[in-house]
Amino acid sequence: MQLTLWSYEGPPHIGAMRLAASMKGVHLVLHAPQGDTYADLLFTMIERRSQRPPVSYTTFQARELGSDTAELVKTTIQQTYDRFKPSVLMVGESCTAELIQDQPGALAQGMGLPVPVLPLELPAYARKENWGANETFYQLIRGLLRSRVPAPGSERALRAEGARPKANLLGASSLGFRCRDDVVEVTRLLDSVGVDVNVVAPLGASPEDLLRIPEADFNVCMYPEIADQSCHWLERMFGQPTVKTVPIGIGATRDFLHEVGRAAGIEIDTTTDPIWSRMPWYSRSVDSTYLTGKRVFIFADATHAVAAARIAAEELGFTVVGLGTYAREFARDVREAAKRYGVDPLITDDYLEVEARVAELQPELVLGTQMERHIAKRLGVPCAVISAPVHIQDFPSRYAPQMGFEGANVIFDTWVHPLMMGLEEHLITMFREDFEFHDAATPSHLGPGTRKTQSEDAEPAVTEQAARADDAVMAWAPEAEQELKKIPFFVRGKARRNTERFAEECGIQTITVETLYDAKAHFGR
Repeated sequence: MQLTLWSYEGPPHIGAMRLAASMKGVHLVLHAPQGDTYADLLFTMIERRSQRPPVSYTTFQARELGSDTAELVKTTIQQTYDRFKPSVLMVGESCTAELIQDQPGALAQGMGLPVPVLPLELPAYARKENWGANETFYQLIRGLLRSRVPAPGSERALRAEGARPKANLLGASSLGFRCRDDVVEVTRLLDSVGVDVNVVAPLGASPEDLLRIPEADFNVCMYPEIADQSCHWLERMFGQPTVKTVPIGIGATRDFLHEVGRAAGIEIDTTTDPIWSRMPWYSRSVDSTYLTGKRVFIFADATHAVAAARIAAEELGFTVVGLGTYAREFARDVREAAKRYGVDPLITDDYLEVEARVAELQPELVLGTQMERHIAKRLGVPCAVISAPVHIQDFPSRYAPQMGFEGANVIFDTWVHPLMMGLEEHLITMFREDFEFHDAATPSHLGPGTRKTQSEDAEPAVTEQAARADDAVMAWAPEAEQELKKIPFFVRGKARRNTERFAEECGIQTITVETLYDAKAHFGR
């Protein structure tokens, strides 16, 4: 265990909370000390839910550790059932409670409650949040459907002639990245090719809905971090094939539709461009040449990281200079993708390692999580958030999917706009001294008579050198500072550092324009 300021994932019981908060008719009792009761904060503040999450706590205190905390567990479980009357009761423990070894799940099973009780064994010191959500979802599906598994050797009933194929969408959950909108978009996508959605789970599903999962022809594993274990089990037990392609990006969406066609046994034509997607048009346009070859660093959960790398390299013409994930269970997928793009994979849950790699690679765009947003801001690099963990602003009220053709539009806006605005900022900086564009110039539509001279009320200029006086290693001549401003902002930091290093090696105390160009020639060789 490592002390840290930020964490990409919480302990596994947070994953169990996410499953409970995603579903209807499910309640989680968590054996936890006072202070571990933060589910309300997670779901009502960050995700802006309108109701409290279905989580109850034993909230034992230090003085109770010398007494019978097991009796406290049973009392809390009985009170929870009496109050909420859930269809399924899940029972687990937090990291601290795991050390006490009260076995709350076993205690709950022995109470004779009239509903299914699911004991959760989530090793807090060996696993993390996504694994906890994955394991909880698997245990829930397996517990409810185990009695309905067909006998070995029996064949699945054929779909009625003329009936539309049906699919289950598995993996969307609370606190996931744009899950609500992805479900809508994938449902729309499947409907456009003649496939109905049978069950969406865990998001919005009830235990009764989970019992209907075997009625579908196939499963769509929308988020492998949450649903891959459940999909494997359903494939083995019920013979339901799994569509594994995640439809993020134009190419992946087309591949997804082809895989849906194979799983459903239908013909799907994906040869024409969808009319509601703008990304293919932009990638062929003249404007896109401004961004061709932009250096991109990607760090996210495995699903979004691999998808982002494909979009960046194959659909937007960017250059992937770094690729990584904090999801160690899916490290193999990210390593394979990194090999495809010729970069070293970064598999870590330490944000300081990520920051060091970003600083080393000096990309022009960072695609990552909430943590990478902060890292990029400190380093002065444009950033777009593509994956959980995220903060409030990444749970938008508007429709903003990542999957499907409309998701490609959202991605196009989210990634391209920071770079285009950066280009605009660079142009404004370049022309700042122009007589029409300098800070004291009056808007042209007001006429020349209203313009004030620059000397009338212009404030004293604050140079970048003065603003950096405390941090400056050596002096920059004013004309050199002005020349440095003509360099695009996204490589200006690198140019400054290289020039100062060159000047230091040459024993130069004041950097001039000549020094700047000498350094450029030196590092360009």
